[in-house]
Order: sequence, then structure tokens, then C-alpha cells
Amino acid sequence: MNIGIISDTHDDLSNLKNAVRTFNERKVSYVIHAGDYVFPGVVKEFKNFNGKLVGVLGNNDGEKFGLLKSFQEIGGELHGEFGDLELDGLRIAIYHGTNNELTNTIITSQIYDLVICGHTHQKRDDKIGNTLVLNPGCAHKNFPNIDGIIETEPSVIIYNTSNKSYQFVRL
Repeated sequence: MNIGIISDTHDDLSNLKNAVRTFNERKVSYVIHAGDYVFPGVVKEFKNFNGKLVGVLGNNDGEKFGLLKSFQEIGGELHGEFGDLELDGLRIAIYHGTNNELTNTIITSQIYDLVICGHTHQKRDDKIGNTLVLNPGCAHKNFPNIDGIIETEPSVIIYNTSNKSYQFVRL
């Protein structure tokens, strides 16, 4: 099964539409969004996605009730600030990554096969013990990372649960 991973869309509907098209073309069954949608309209764009959206809240998601309503309208699942799910035999943690100490605790617990985070706007793919940590970077174009540097390649990740391979895909 293919899983799409996206984070930090920050209202960039153009790149989001590209991401949804990519997820559909790659036959993604689930998209996991690691937060920072910013406004509920971002979630509604996933109505064109052929699978299911699962997500958590980020530090820039102030319209929590609107986001929850949008998730419900498209049949998605919003897990609050932390998501714990199992897909295709993999235990997956989803956390935006706002608190570095909490992020590291989740990773080093070794409870999860896969930890998905965002927040930094920087791509990450690390294997720590038995846990793979993935951050797709920022899906928004021209948005600075936490160091104030503008990443030039907004991206998402396609993760294959069968062979545990993944690929960063530029939007």
C-alpha cells in the first residue's frame, strides 16, 4: 500500500492541488498530514483525493473546530495534536513536531515503526534504532524553514508499506 505524507501546506492551494494529483497518480490509499493546514479550506481540497486523509494539528492551526468539521465532511480523521495508528501492520506516530523534546521522546521510545513529523520545513529521513523518522519538508512554496531559509523544493513523500521504501516528490 502507498501512503502519502505531507505537512505545512500553509494555505498554498496551488501546491496542495499538485500534491493531491500526485497522490492520486501514485495510487496512494492514505494521506497523512502532519499539520499546519492554517485554514479549513485546505482540508476541503482533499475531497478530490481518492483515498482517506488522516492528520494532526500543527502550531499554526487556530481554527480547530473548522478543521475538524472539514475533516468530517470529507470522511477524514483528525487526531488532535498526536496520532497513533496502524496501517498495513506498521505502527505509525504522527506529531507536528512543535516540541523537540517530545518529538525525540516519541522517536526514542522505539514503540513506532514510523514517526511522521513536520514543523521544521526541512526534509528528514533518519533511521533511529528500529524507527524510521520522516519529514516531507514544507508543501508551501517560498516559505522559510525554522532557520529563516526558504526551501526551494516544496515536497511530499510517497511511502510503500510493502517494501518500506519511500521517495521524496517535488511539487
